[in-house]
Amino acid sequence: MTAPDPLTVSVVTYSPGEHLDTFLDSLRLATTRPYRVVLADNGSTDGAPERSASRPEVTLLRTGSNLGYGGAHNAALVGVTDGWVVLANPDVRWEPGSLDTLLAATARWPRGGAFGPAIVDVDGALYPSARELPTLGRGIGHVLCGWWWPSNPWTASYRRERGEPVEGPAGWLSGSCLLLPAEAFHRVGGFDDSYFMYFEDVDLGARLDRAGWLSVHVPSAVVVHTGGHATAQAADRMRDEHHRSAYRYLSRLYPGRSRAPLRWTLAAGLWTRAALSRVIGRVGQGAAPQRHSELLDSETR
Repeated sequence: MTAPDPLTVSVVTYSPGEHLDTFLDSLRLATTRPYRVVLADNGSTDGAPERSASRPEVTLLRTGSNLGYGGAHNAALVGVTDGWVVLANPDVRWEPGSLDTLLAATARWPRGGAFGPAIVDVDGALYPSARELPTLGRGIGHVLCGWWWPSNPWTASYRRERGEPVEGPAGWLSGSCLLLPAEAFHRVGGFDDSYFMYFEDVDLGARLDRAGWLSVHVPSAVVVHTGGHATAQAADRMRDEHHRSAYRYLSRLYPGRSRAPLRWTLAAGLWTRAALSRVIGRVGQGAAPQRHSELLDSETR
């Protein structure tokens, strides 16, 4: 028998607290394969990464400053060119066998460049972790209407909320938990670290697609994501960062001097929404996730 391909798990930490212990404990039950974990620490002050570094499978990498989410993963994976890499938030809890389920799916999709599980919150709500790549029209409809009309057609199209999730390609997958061939990650240049937070996973999915790789959603693999442990520490800044990243991504779809008025209009709309979200928090939260039962009910109406 040949040894399995190397498996490296990259986790970006920023004072993760007890979430990190939960992540590492659940990871042991998520796969039977050997793996190593690299903690890319962006400046924690709670001591959690240092405590976890005592585990034999864990290596602590201090990035030296807050590089953002994508930049920290890039730093963690320098030189990791073989096998598989997992990119994850520390506030993920793996369901037993879930990583092995993701790895098994790779044999069914030889062109797969990224594989993402079903992601649920602690209350069981299904997060729309596999989405279409945003376009200007779809993005505007989702941004303007998602927070007050979650079932609007633009959000439903963007988030693929039609019936029970099935295994197959998507435009992009949530960066909170991803499995990739190391080759694919490095061939497209890893994350674009000009995105400090948010949309780095959208951009990665778009570049994988242009390079001929598929982003494959595998809903039979399930993880629980508590969400927002780091961003809650600077909520207003993170809301602004989300809108800044949205502009960066969408504006790059429409380059050139002739499209400058379109980019100006896009910027005005996004920054108006960002300002409004500081006053009305519901705006910044976007469309609420739907449960499996709600998705199925919408199909039978």
